[in-house]
Amino acid sequence: MFHVPRHAGGHPRLTLALIAATVLGAAVATGVASSRPVNPPPADEARRPVARPPLQVVEALPELTEALDRVSRGPRGFSGAVLVARGDRVLFRQVYGMADHEADRPLALDSRFRLASVSKQFTAAAILKLQDAGVLSVDDPLCQWIQPCPEAWAPIRLTHLLSHTSGVPDLMARPAWGLQRVTPATSAALTEDSKRYRLQFPPGSKVRYDNAGYNLLGAVVERASGVSLATYLQRTFFTPLGMRDTGSDADGKARDLVTGYAHFPGGLTPQNDANVSIVFAAGALYSTLDDMLVWERALHHGRVVSARSYAQMTADHAPATTPKERGRVRRDWGFGLFANSLGRQVRPAFDDRQIYHTGSWSGFRNLVTYQPEADVTVIVLSNNYHQRDQVFLIAEQAMAEALGRSFPTTLAR
Repeated sequence: MFHVPRHAGGHPRLTLALIAATVLGAAVATGVASSRPVNPPPADEARRPVARPPLQVVEALPELTEALDRVSRGPRGFSGAVLVARGDRVLFRQVYGMADHEADRPLALDSRFRLASVSKQFTAAAILKLQDAGVLSVDDPLCQWIQPCPEAWAPIRLTHLLSHTSGVPDLMARPAWGLQRVTPATSAALTEDSKRYRLQFPPGSKVRYDNAGYNLLGAVVERASGVSLATYLQRTFFTPLGMRDTGSDADGKARDLVTGYAHFPGGLTPQNDANVSIVFAAGALYSTLDDMLVWERALHHGRVVSARSYAQMTADHAPATTPKERGRVRRDWGFGLFANSLGRQVRPAFDDRQIYHTGSWSGFRNLVTYQPEADVTVIVLSNNYHQRDQVFLIAEQAMAEALGRSFPTTLAR
């Protein structure tokens, strides 16, 4: 494992000298002019792992470098990993803080973070890949794949689950959530538990974020493919793309993961009981900065799903009557992805539309976002649950500097 030495400030650093352009390989297409992918590569090329740049620190964004040096200091400083790329060129790659305070182990450039809800796009892509293969359609009734099926679920289509419009109540909206949160569960048990509850609204009439809906999609993938969701993702995406440090921890057997933390009155506290089995299709994956860059490049450039399926994945499926969110322009609700002008939530503001997803679970806060017109990817992975605002501001600072916009200094309140 490549470890970055720490300087006197107490966080990992190397010098600014390593700013040479790095290339993910000629197999990945460069530059896009819209949110749709470029033409997919030939089938044999699509199956070839993506070439990787050297695993080294890159700090070619001076304003971001300075800002991160500042906010990563002290006991409540930013802890995590940041990568920024324009096309295939890595503009920034650096880590700050500790992977395990108790073991005095610093973060490394290839540290494995829990992705939390960033995992949802992989489950969505699995459904779309099965659609591309002619095995299913996003317009299929859920009851075609889940049997026996509650009568109330008859109107639910897979597209409703993908877009959080099914009405199936989320895990966290159910009685005894505190107990379920720490109780390991199987895919089958989670499906049976969801059958016990009434729908919150008629399918397609409203949008409400729903981890339980994504667990049901995971069950559909398993029924349609004949293998576990973890196995399907590994065989279909991770191995072909060369994502060697990405996988599922739904069985609790993953090793060498970063420890998640939270700030409590007693101080910084490790969050060791992740129990991602209960979000096996909604938040159980782990990955690294560079594996996520490989995924982003592949997803948005036609190597993961067909152009038709990608268009569905990035379209807005929320009802037209969906209100603004906390007074702001509402996001587009895609399949495992959102889209919005996130830069409007910082100051100075910028308007560029981004395709993104956040993640928060058991000591982790993440944001992975992509700006299609400029082909800019930003990945921020933090192992501190209470650094939501820091993660968001860092991601938008990174995006702004990569796009040549004014560098944001604060969140918009």
